[in-house]
Parts: sequence; structure tokens; C-alpha cells
Amino acid sequence: MIALGLEGSANKLGVGLIRHCPNKPAEILSNIRHTFVSPPGEGFLPKDTAKHHRAWIVRLIKQALKESRVKVRDIESICYTKGPGMGAPLQSVAVVARTLSLLWEKPLVGVNHCIGHIEMGREITGAQNPVVLYVSGGNTQVIAYAEQKYRIFGEALDIAVGNCLDRFARTLQISNDPAPGYNIEQMAKKGKALLELPYAVKGMDCSFSGILAVIDGLADQLHSQKPKPLVSLNGDLVTREDLCFSLQETVFAMLVEITERAMAHVNSSQVLIVGGVGCNERLQQMMGLMVQERGGSVYATDERFCIDNGIMIAHAGLLAYATGSMTAFEDSTCTQRFRTDEVHVKWRS
Repeated sequence: MIALGLEGSANKLGVGLIRHCPNKPAEILSNIRHTFVSPPGEGFLPKDTAKHHRAWIVRLIKQALKESRVKVRDIESICYTKGPGMGAPLQSVAVVARTLSLLWEKPLVGVNHCIGHIEMGREITGAQNPVVLYVSGGNTQVIAYAEQKYRIFGEALDIAVGNCLDRFARTLQISNDPAPGYNIEQMAKKGKALLELPYAVKGMDCSFSGILAVIDGLADQLHSQKPKPLVSLNGDLVTREDLCFSLQETVFAMLVEITERAMAHVNSSQVLIVGGVGCNERLQQMMGLMVQERGGSVYATDERFCIDNGIMIAHAGLLAYATGSMTAFEDSTCTQRFRTDEVHVKWRS
């Protein structure tokens, strides 16, 4: 079976084609993505992001079909991101999915964005039943599977960790190309001074807004040199790189802590990191050290699959379609709020 996947919940527009064959790994036929990049110091507004998706989605679909050499008649279903995400971009992609469904007479499958990340991560890495750390610009969740549901054990109480990093990149006027979080990561590699920041772990949950407020204040002091120059405990002048380093170390330590708690709770030895922030090599390294001490394994994918993409929507949609799940045309809406634990995972026992 072959499925077309359409993803557009944020500033990444993805189109993917995937083939499932019995008792064989999934075959990725095409995985194309185009990103809306806003100017430095600015975020991406829903209306501008939706306009980008409308301008690019038809050419990406044509490119994916050409690259994969798949004919329309070979496609079993059209899978699209139902949510969660930004309303206007989601709607732009859902309209295209519905249009193709009518034109090509193919069934629709609405997919939960997070489930797409998890199932693609499991497929690529081979992780069997891991604790999942889902970290992106819009979501921060610690998840484990039980009784045909992906259960949320902990999550961000306010803003997501990726949003925290992205907003600090705006404070520093860092480029959004290729991604603000990636540029924060590169600057953090050059940082040396670890500044004390709020460490906000509350049981199994995290809070990032207070950390962002403090680090924004430090950035303002660094820039203005008022009321006095910003210095480290060693008396050295603090740099922008030191701020990025301190922010990363603090928020990633929080994520490692709550993930370890979930591992102990469900007695798991595997951790799977998914979502755009999951590409961060320092997060993978810190998680790897914790998991190694527990005698376990950590799994992560590269930017082709960590960052939002159409192939993960096609894969999760095809898993659901194979169990008889389809989305009626009149129900093929989208929603900004669609929790991971609302989905009945019928394809797992």
C-alpha cells in the first residue's frame, strides 16, 4: 500500500510518499519539505505561514510524484495533519487534502501530528517500546505506550521547549535560517560560562516561561551594560554564546530528569527522542549519558525525520488505514488542539 502524506502544522510544509509491504520495513519513496523563514527577530505569523503553504504545496506534490515515479492510481489514501498546530496553516493543507480526495477519489486519513513523529521514529530506529520524549516548537511531552494509547506522563505547563529556544533566538536577533533552534545550538557549542537560571521541574512537568524571562533580562543587560556589565562567577565577561550554552544546559537537564522518572515508572530501558528539538546533538548526548547509566539505549533520528515532514504523516496514516480507520469527508476538519492521548492506536497490541 502507498500513501501520500501532507504536513503543514507550523512553518514546515512537507509532502511524502511511503509504501508498506507485509513483513518488510516501510519504503520511503519521496520526502520533500519547504520551510517558511521569517526575518531575524521575528516569528512566523499564521497568515504568512498559510500563504507560504498555499504557494508551495501543489509544486511539492508534483515533485514528490515525479521523484517517486508513483502514479495517482497507485495511491491508497491521502493522509493529512489534523492537528495540533497553527490554525491557518493546518486549514491550508487540509483544503488541499480534501480537494485531492475528491479529484482522485481516494479516502482521507486525518493524523495526529505527535503520533506521526512517534511512529516514524519507531520505524526508523527500530525502538520497540520506548519512553518517548517529544520536543518541538509547539509541544513538550514525555510519553509511554499502554493499552492502545500513547499516555502522557509529563509535559510543559506553559510554553514548549522549542518555543523557549526560538523566542530567545529572536531576542538575540539570530537568523531563522535554517532554524532558530539550530543556530542557538551552534552558538552554544562556543559557550563556556554556565550561568545560574531557574530550574522549573514540577513533578513530571516542566515550565519554561520563567527561564525565558530571566535569560531575556540577562541578554538585555549584556547588550546595554546596565546597571553593570554582565560577568560570570569567574569574573569574565559573559558572551551571547554563554547565554545560549546556559539556556540549553538548563532546559535539557530538566527534560532528562523527567524522562528518567518516566523510565523508572514504566520500567523501560529505551528512550526515543522525536520532534524538531530532538535533532539537537547536545540533548541527545545528555540523554545518552543518563540512559547509559541505567543500562539502556537512546534512539533518535536525523533532520530528515526529526523535523516536521510529510512522510511521518503518510506512515502513521497508513498504519491507521490498514486497521480500517478513515476520515469521512464531512469530518475532515483540523484542530489546533489534539492531544496525543486522544488517539486510539489500533495498530498496536
